Amino acid sequence: MENNATYTSLVALGDSFTEGMSDLQPDGSYRGWADLLAARLAVRTPGFRYANLAVRGKLIGQILHEQVDTAAAMRADVVTLVGGLNDTLRPKYDAGRVLGQLEESVERLAPTCGRLVLMRSPARRGPVMERFRPRWEKLFSFIDELAARHDAVVVDLYGARVLGEQRMWDVDRLHLTADGHRRVAEAVWQALGLEPADDWRAQLAPELPVGWLMRRTGDARFARRYLGPWIGRRLTGRSSGDGRAPKRPELLPYEPLPGDAGTRHERA
Repeated sequence: MENNATYTSLVALGDSFTEGMSDLQPDGSYRGWADLLAARLAVRTPGFRYANLAVRGKLIGQILHEQVDTAAAMRADVVTLVGGLNDTLRPKYDAGRVLGQLEESVERLAPTCGRLVLMRSPARRGPVMERFRPRWEKLFSFIDELAARHDAVVVDLYGARVLGEQRMWDVDRLHLTADGHRRVAEAVWQALGLEPADDWRAQLAPELPVGWLMRRTGDARFARRYLGPWIGRRLTGRSSGDGRAPKRPELLPYEPLPGDAGTRHERA
């Protein structure tokens, strides 16, 4: 792809990863990689338009039924679709159903946009997550197949070692930090054929050892504040996104949201 490519519009679909959790802004809202990417594209193209339909907690079936047709009707230059990982964390994961819904989403979106971007999502390393890796890798292999079939771009975040580092994940252990989102924005930017600003795969500086007591204290805090409520929602069939609307539901000229400190002047 040419480095002088011009994009006039972006629509982002998905769950909390694309909504921007946990890139927290001063007003309590979330920014995230998609907003960062839109800000940089807007610098290059006057009148650049952006919509973000992602809502935290959404499963791929919900993305298909609530976001895909809306995005397809916008006929944007670039559409990003990231979904399915929430499904893999469910006890009753049905791989055939999830892959089928993902395939239908891609089939509806690909003919309506200039460039469809799919992702092999990042995954935090650690013993708890290891049990899910076979599910993730089957999902990502299918994403590769879909991309080849529909001429889509795949951004391989899963294969980037740095994004598996625990320091790249927020205290809830489910969402990337602000630096993680910045790296994802750079990864998509480069996948679109644009001039790199930095090396998004660059490793972190060596980490100082953390004592046993501090690790166990952190584990207890995580279980109390995040893991318990997450399990409670799974058991009751609730989602953190229930009743929540997308933060940017219309394809409009890009403007930073009130809480987007520092977004306007992102490096192009």
